[in-house]
Amino acid sequence: MLSPLLLAAARSDRIRGVVTTVPLTRGVVDRFVAGESLDDAIAVVRELSGAGLRTSLDHLGEDTTDRDQADATRDAYLELLAALREQGLAEGSEASVKLSALGQRLPGDLALDNARAICAAAGRAGMTVTLDMEDHTTVDSTLDTLGKLRADFPWVGVAVQAMLRRSEGDLRDLAHEGSRVRLVKGAYAEPGSVAFQGKPEIDRAYVRGLRILMEGAGYPMIGSHDPRVIEIALALAARTSRSPGSYEFQMLYGIRAAEQRRLAEAHRMRVYVPYGADWYGYFMRRLAERPANLVFFLRSFVSR
Repeated sequence: MLSPLLLAAARSDRIRGVVTTVPLTRGVVDRFVAGESLDDAIAVVRELSGAGLRTSLDHLGEDTTDRDQADATRDAYLELLAALREQGLAEGSEASVKLSALGQRLPGDLALDNARAICAAAGRAGMTVTLDMEDHTTVDSTLDTLGKLRADFPWVGVAVQAMLRRSEGDLRDLAHEGSRVRLVKGAYAEPGSVAFQGKPEIDRAYVRGLRILMEGAGYPMIGSHDPRVIEIALALAARTSRSPGSYEFQMLYGIRAAEQRRLAEAHRMRVYVPYGADWYGYFMRRLAERPANLVFFLRSFVSR
């Protein structure tokens, strides 16, 4: 019942103003966000890589309609990639990019051009890039941009949300050799006309999508904290004779850290690490995903 309200709040400027100015919020946000600065992000990457975990870095921001802001986001990624390369942390790291933060809603090819600049820098650093998927109105544009980027950077990955009714068809198109696809359940408030609504329906859709990827010729990236999904993924990997290096698990920073380390002992395990000052939308979606996250958030106010 609370999830739709929290997802709606993620797009509310009024609620953003309240949450981001409450001093107690910062301590809770730190559980899910690596920090606001580049140095904070680098420190987390160093810690995780030392524990055998790969990372995917997301410089937080989305839905910009300002060209200068879009260019500033591009530059933040270029700075990040250069720093990872200089400090010997590029291996095992990638950048996760929201096209809306690069100018997707602006006219012309601004988002594509900015994404190209990031991909070129990632290639020089020996890293990869994955395009995050946002709400359903951006799917066609994101996949179109993906196709254009892959002409020069065939290793660019993309996230697909299992909750969207169209996703099985998209996954079949994407499950080809060399294609990197991160499968997630989805974290946006979507209408029933385009998305499954209940948890059982979404879970079944995720498993169907996972089967398509594991039986395909691409590189599946299993974005889930669900123990049952992890068990199913391992069973599918065994059934399809996949080697440990032909797929990977992905989880969010701050969630099931012990399980991340356990999986990393025998499998590729990547942690999605968000950082930056524009953390509000990301943070609210994390609260909406799991009741335990919301309880943790509210308890922090009581305990202090």
